[in-house]
Amino acid sequence: MRRDEFTEMRAFLEVARERSFTRAAAKLGVTRSALSHTIRTLEERLGIRLLSRTTRDVAPTAVGDRLVQSIEHHFEGITAEIAALKAMSDKPSGHVRIVCPDDAVDLVFRARLPAFLREYADITVELIVDNGFTNIVERQFDAGVRLGEAIARDMVAVRLGPDVSYCVVGSPEYFERRAAPESPQALAEHNCVNLRLPTSGGLYAWEFEKDGREFSVRVDGQLVYSNIGSAIDAAVDGVGLAYAPKDLVRRQLEEGRLKEVLQEWCPTFQGYHLYYPSRRNHSSAFAAFVEAFRYRSA
Repeated sequence: MRRDEFTEMRAFLEVARERSFTRAAAKLGVTRSALSHTIRTLEERLGIRLLSRTTRDVAPTAVGDRLVQSIEHHFEGITAEIAALKAMSDKPSGHVRIVCPDDAVDLVFRARLPAFLREYADITVELIVDNGFTNIVERQFDAGVRLGEAIARDMVAVRLGPDVSYCVVGSPEYFERRAAPESPQALAEHNCVNLRLPTSGGLYAWEFEKDGREFSVRVDGQLVYSNIGSAIDAAVDGVGLAYAPKDLVRRQLEEGRLKEVLQEWCPTFQGYHLYYPSRRNHSSAFAAFVEAFRYRSA
């Protein structure tokens, strides 16, 4: 996006929010006439009327409202990041409270937390494990962690790690008793360790994909857990098959305590992201936390 396009979009967004050229101009630090010219230039360039103007009111047209919904969260994200960088100019201190699924503790935080806590001795971190879709605003968390596909559009999302590949695994002992499944549908003949979803109370359907087709399979078995770590342990113990992030079972696979099946069917998801509302005033401790755990690909 060119600089003038960015300026036009920001100007339009402020007018749409304030419903007033006068108030928006004051907020942007420009004259009312200059702002009006900017909006007129944008509408002429797009060939679309974005604002409906009367002597008493200014409001987005239907097309203008659609544009607001499309660009607003991007500008809020930029504002939040600038605020976070400013906060880091002071010595970070305080309490950071994060809610995350149990596997994210191992996949995202465990390796990097010791160095972070040593560097920021005045910051305390609280990680609450919850595998449901927690409302971080209602429960007063600074942020939550989810796979990228599951984050609401009105949240700022910061990638924490690479994409996550899932796999189906069982122990050698289990496969001595049962032939390995050749397709996801064959899981109906196997003892699978299920995961209970805390939000809905239902059982998690295992997700697969092949040749561009995505689908889910509901599995059955004698054992149900509410966290992935326990399901993996059950698979190692020979109870049944488990569905888990491959990085969580890599050591067991290398040591021969687990075997992977259905490799050509197992999907890869967008990596874990930290998500939080952009309009909240975040502490210097939270800004330091975000910067430290932000994923930087090699």
